[in-house]
Amino acid sequence: MTRPRILGRRAALTLAGAAALVTLSACSGGAAPAGGASSSASGSAAASGPASLQTLTQGKLTVATGQPAYSPWVEDDDPESGKGFESAVTYAVAKQLGYSADDVVWTRSTFDSAVTPGAKPWDLNIQQFSVTTARKQAVDFSSPYYTTSQAIVTTKGSKAAGVTTLAALKSLKLGVASGTTSLTVAADALGTQPQVYNSNDDAVQALKTGQVDALVTDLPTAFYVAGAQLDDGVVAAQFPATSDGDQLAFVLPKGSALTTPVSDAVDALKASGELKTITDKWLSSEVDVPVLQ
Repeated sequence: MTRPRILGRRAALTLAGAAALVTLSACSGGAAPAGGASSSASGSAAASGPASLQTLTQGKLTVATGQPAYSPWVEDDDPESGKGFESAVTYAVAKQLGYSADDVVWTRSTFDSAVTPGAKPWDLNIQQFSVTTARKQAVDFSSPYYTTSQAIVTTKGSKAAGVTTLAALKSLKLGVASGTTSLTVAADALGTQPQVYNSNDDAVQALKTGQVDALVTDLPTAFYVAGAQLDDGVVAAQFPATSDGDQLAFVLPKGSALTTPVSDAVDALKASGELKTITDKWLSSEVDVPVLQ
């Protein structure tokens, strides 16, 4: 996500009423994670154990996220619960590193401050950071834990609201922002050219005024548009996964000794299939966003 806030802390704002600020002080994550499958992969990171890892607090893993943090990335602005995609991923990575749920300490940070140079008051930060060359100059990134898919955003009751197949989309008027991966994916998958707009905001306005039936955009932006920019917005479906989307990863301080262990932990979760289980649960099943067939 090269645009910090559209793709940084945005998602389905189903808990808009919970958007009030929470305390900045870190609190320990005592609840058991709810990420789905238990970790079975035995990566090198897990073998080392917390005692050998250099963290802010010995024996603890301090993890930052946004304030507030939104569904489906974190449910009810409560990362300690283990509910929500990024909360569940964090606890799974912590387990790979040898930490118990009680040893994960959550704190909050802004998106922009996390990707600027300098010392950080946390070991890891997770809030839909896309890996970019410019950001790599200031911070480290782990192996990616998610590659963004493209999604269909529309309004309740529209012709696009119940669409579940690529074939059905071909009869609809779709809008997309110019120069985006979304445009390429939509054109390739559908064999037709969507209506192109200068920006996502222009495309949203076209949807509001009925010029198009739905928008195609990446999934993080889709959740934001549906929750924040449309009164009755819904994320109707998502395209099958491709390798063309933005890669989301943990941010670590530049030169962190944890970068390799955290990357090893993410890679182990991929190899075991646990990361896919978490992804399927929180970015498809729990939010009822089917994959187009």
